[in-house]
Amino acid sequence: MPRIAAGLLMYRQLNGAVEVLLAHPGGPYFAKKDDGAWTVPKGEPDPGEDDLLTTARREFQEETGVVPTADRYLPLGSITQKGGKVVHAWALEGDCDQGQCHSNLFSMEWPPKSGKLQEFPEMDRAEWFPLAVARVKIKASQVPLLERLEEMVRTA
Repeated sequence: MPRIAAGLLMYRQLNGAVEVLLAHPGGPYFAKKDDGAWTVPKGEPDPGEDDLLTTARREFQEETGVVPTADRYLPLGSITQKGGKVVHAWALEGDCDQGQCHSNLFSMEWPPKSGKLQEFPEMDRAEWFPLAVARVKIKASQVPLLERLEEMVRTA
């Protein structure tokens, strides 16, 4: 059974151009990675959490510090990431100050085999990108989510 995650892709329209808010993973393994490392804010359901949109909204808030308040959430379907995790996503139109975004923390042994636990933000920053730039920044497996959003906005 594949692991499942759910996330939200916030977008805004400025001067006719669509921008999306992507998150950069925190922690030492991603510190020097940029292109191909950014992601839709997402996470796995809590035990007993059956509504994936609820999961997506909770995870968005945990990873950005922004409470998602939208009248409607546009289903973007799902994608399968390189490691086999299935990600279900929705888009919401909104805006926020990327500089005010902040994430929850996780603990891990660092440096490896040191016996020392350190805390790191799950996402160390969030940033708005035009769609063309976002295609380069986002994980390759998540590019179809951007394409689906672009199609929805174009036909709306």
